[in-house]
Amino acid sequence: MAIPVEDPKSKEVVGAMDRIALFSYGFRPFFMLAVGYAAIAMALWIAQLNGWPAPPLAMTGVDWHAHEMFFGFAAAGVAGFLLTAVPNWTGRPPVKGWPLALLAGLWLAGRLAMIFGEHLGPAPVAVIDVLFLVVILGVTGAGVIAAGNRRNLPILGMLALLAIANGLTHTVAFDVDGDWADVGRRFGMHLFLLLIALIGGRIVPAFTGNWLRQTGRVEEPAPFGNFDKAVLAVAAAGALADTAMPGTLPAGGLLVVAGVLHLVRLGRWRGHLTLGVPIVWVLHLGYLWLAVGTLLLGLSALSDVAPRIAGVHALTAGAIGTMFVAVMSRASLGHTGRALVAGPATVTVYGLVSLAALTRTLAPWWDAAFGELLAVSAAAWIAGYGLFLAAYLPVWVGPRLET
Repeated sequence: MAIPVEDPKSKEVVGAMDRIALFSYGFRPFFMLAVGYAAIAMALWIAQLNGWPAPPLAMTGVDWHAHEMFFGFAAAGVAGFLLTAVPNWTGRPPVKGWPLALLAGLWLAGRLAMIFGEHLGPAPVAVIDVLFLVVILGVTGAGVIAAGNRRNLPILGMLALLAIANGLTHTVAFDVDGDWADVGRRFGMHLFLLLIALIGGRIVPAFTGNWLRQTGRVEEPAPFGNFDKAVLAVAAAGALADTAMPGTLPAGGLLVVAGVLHLVRLGRWRGHLTLGVPIVWVLHLGYLWLAVGTLLLGLSALSDVAPRIAGVHALTAGAIGTMFVAVMSRASLGHTGRALVAGPATVTVYGLVSLAALTRTLAPWWDAAFGELLAVSAAAWIAGYGLFLAAYLPVWVGPRLET
């Protein structure tokens, strides 16, 4: 008698999971998790700053805050983007159903380990936390390599380096020189910024060009070419220099040159023609933050004109915070059959996140108003991402609209 390979009951459960809209595409659960955690993690951090009892964090409060903004919030956003983009790049089926739910659960396990990991021990926390990026690398890498999609191999390389950077942030718990944890955080920040420079360099001019053609404009964003390759090369050199020797003249000089080149690159994309279309111009705003933050970080190494922390927050709250809401809102609307139009709630999200970035960047210059600016920044960030969650939750958990 033949033994059945498939259990009918198991097959029915899998089918039921496949029919749940939330787990039908990678952007749905991971954009939801990224947006919700952006607000929650900031609220936890501000509560600690104001003397509220902290949960048993796996790291010191300030280290946890930096780590979770990168390897919690930003990592979830990148995962959602890649799990959605790789099937489009390669023509292979997307990860969905139970596998996607398990990936989301793995990310959530990392966040719980970081929040409640004081008594778990450093090794379990590190393994649980780093494993997510390793698995995402394996899942997305398998699709890219199987399809022979060499163009996107650099993105896989950056994912691998992100996993290494995350691992470095845990070394201090093993009594390794604390400088290595700082290296991991700096390296992680710059890797996310390089992803913005690389992927943003594709999507910002592409989406801008689409809109210009739809409106009958003859202007076109400059196509990707040797100049863009030069910008990416200088940006990578500046990122490596700042990771290895922050605050030095070579690092500062490379970052200033990279910031200027980012500005020139942005100017070639015709963003001034999109000012009446928020869902397009917000992409240019996100890249502008990348240019300004890179300049500030470089200037902080060359002179006293800019505090380093101002550059750091222009790049994190500004470039990462703004570009992520720009990409997540657009992708969520487009991939669920909705019009690519930023409604009042979405435009308000853009404004609140921009306010959060601006006030946090300016705060180090105004000692007398530092506390007030910090409070405004945190409130705007929490409100912006909280509104984003409320407005887009029906989009992420609901069915695709058929037109």
